[in-house]
Amino acid sequence: MNAAALLVVGGQMPSAGHAHSGGIEEAVAAGLVADVDGLAVLLGARLAGSGLVGAGLAAAAAAGWDLARLDAEADARLPSPAQRAASRAQGRALARAGARAWPQRWPAGLGDAPHHPVAVGVCVGDPAGAALAAAHLSISGPATAALRLLGFDPLAVGAALAGFAGRVETVAAGACAAVHDGRLPDDAAPWLDVLAEAHAKRARTGGVSLFAS
Repeated sequence: MNAAALLVVGGQMPSAGHAHSGGIEEAVAAGLVADVDGLAVLLGARLAGSGLVGAGLAAAAAAGWDLARLDAEADARLPSPAQRAASRAQGRALARAGARAWPQRWPAGLGDAPHHPVAVGVCVGDPAGAALAAAHLSISGPATAALRLLGFDPLAVGAALAGFAGRVETVAAGACAAVHDGRLPDDAAPWLDVLAEAHAKRARTGGVSLFAS
């Protein structure tokens, strides 16, 4: 993992991640997460679905795939309007930071609101590092949201994330292999779509939320 990837996953590059829970807030409201073990189950499902898809998009962006194609591919993999909006909100924030940090390599065709994994790939610039960063972010952000929502022991959550290290590497490697073969992972995560739309509906009807998604 290169230095750019470390900046992205370490949170030094603003990406609005603090405002998004990755479905965790709605899962907590629905009673799906009440302890660290339940959180770990949900994080594993995220990693296997959206984590793999995001890793593929990030690796493809870092490998120089056509950005318009990647934008369409990302849209196709996020049928929920709420999920697409959240991805673009985080991508917009990261793109602004990335354009300041690496102006010499920032592509003009990216647009001002790319999907988050695509922005991760452009920032990192290396397919393997980008895939690893995106896979890690798919669980680290939601884990942080759970800390804020439920007040878990940070050491316990940190240990849970550490337990995913091997699976994160496997997901990233699989995404890179697919991109090398000219493919993008398309594993669906419909439960995330349901949670995202429920969260958006709660916000529209006056419900109180800590996170934007």
